[in-house]
Amino acid sequence: MRLTRFQRGKVFILYDAHSVCDANAGPQIGPETFRPDFWRVRGAVTGEAPGRGASLFIETGDEHWVLRPYRRGGLAARVSESRYLWLGAERSRAFRELRLTARLYDQGLPVPRPIGACVWRHGLTYEAALITVRLPGTQALAERLERADDTLLARVGATIRRFHDAGLDHVDLNARNLLVDADERLWLIDLDRCRLRRPGTWREANLERLERSLAKFGAAEAMAAIRRGYQGPASA
Repeated sequence: MRLTRFQRGKVFILYDAHSVCDANAGPQIGPETFRPDFWRVRGAVTGEAPGRGASLFIETGDEHWVLRPYRRGGLAARVSESRYLWLGAERSRAFRELRLTARLYDQGLPVPRPIGACVWRHGLTYEAALITVRLPGTQALAERLERADDTLLARVGATIRRFHDAGLDHVDLNARNLLVDADERLWLIDLDRCRLRRPGTWREANLERLERSLAKFGAAEAMAAIRRGYQGPASA
């Protein structure tokens, strides 16, 4: 994966050159690509994911993508739902997430292939959006819990262990950010604010966060099999 950056005025874009360049090596991507209305007027929106970010599923012809605008939650959303403090493009949430996702993808870890990130600067603030390839035939683990046997749950634990061994601290590890495909392979999504770290207590904090998420879906007992998979050989 070859990440390339370009700037158009106060708009900054980071993208995978192998995914969106034409035969003349020019980028087939621009600020408009990251605006939901660009796809709506073309009839290319095929669905929408739950959550405050209102991620859109879009069809580009050869591929299906997920467009996710960055949105604030909690008390911060009362000040601004979509603006963040400007500290430079490379320190934006979108650029950080794209670079982290690309790094994990290049290591062969099960994350969506990143396409690009866009940051619009507005003086002291910015807004941003991210595009990744949509994973076909997947369901959130939250939707599979009633039919999840110990084998699948152990695979969840083993997958988390793979990411932890790579140093990923997933700050929002929950049953909606783990996806299961038709072959019962596991995928991890939504790496916003996540980072690579040395081993530490954050690993257990990740697992405890997942356990709280499972409890909200009435499946706290699933954590036992997940922990067994986590403690076993890290294979998924």
